[in-house]
Amino acid sequence: MTNIAIFVSGNGTNCENIIRYFKNNQDICIKLVISNKADAYALTRASWYDVPCRVLSKQEINDSDTVIPLLEEWDINFIVLAGFMLMVPDFIIDKFEHQIVNIHPSLLPKFGGKGMYGHHVHEAVKAAGEKESGITIHFVSKVCDGGEIIAQFKTPVSPEDTAEDIEKKIHVLEQKHFPEVIKSVIMDNTRK
Repeated sequence: MTNIAIFVSGNGTNCENIIRYFKNNQDICIKLVISNKADAYALTRASWYDVPCRVLSKQEINDSDTVIPLLEEWDINFIVLAGFMLMVPDFIIDKFEHQIVNIHPSLLPKFGGKGMYGHHVHEAVKAAGEKESGITIHFVSKVCDGGEIIAQFKTPVSPEDTAEDIEKKIHVLEQKHFPEVIKSVIMDNTRK
């Protein structure tokens, strides 16, 4: 059994989509949602599906004596970042090597790195006059948005598209592909 913890900071549409996707899966279970923000709507979404939630401050997330025992208590062996706005501490990356995936709302390496999240990304794509954008699902490394790319999915961008239009297109890709890629990564790992 693969037990997933989803790390979130915000609204939680991807978090909810992942929970729904794996709801009746016999091999993959969403065991826990962890947020660094007590008011993250993702926590409400998780509660609709009876998924346990924990709120940890930035200091607690950066404290191995707090986070590691929590993950061990819930028997977590895979982590998904779904709109998590903090850098994952090195000790978590070391313990869960190639077991942490993130989604980024651009075609990395373009429009990645510090400060590049949410609407900032879509505004930058628009300002650059890009003809396409997309999502990147990647393993988490110690470099912000620098981990090995697992999959990318593209969507065309027209000159008439606003940043909000681009965001809607990206959201469609996220909802369609993120859970499938998570499942694929987990199945590949269990076959090794």
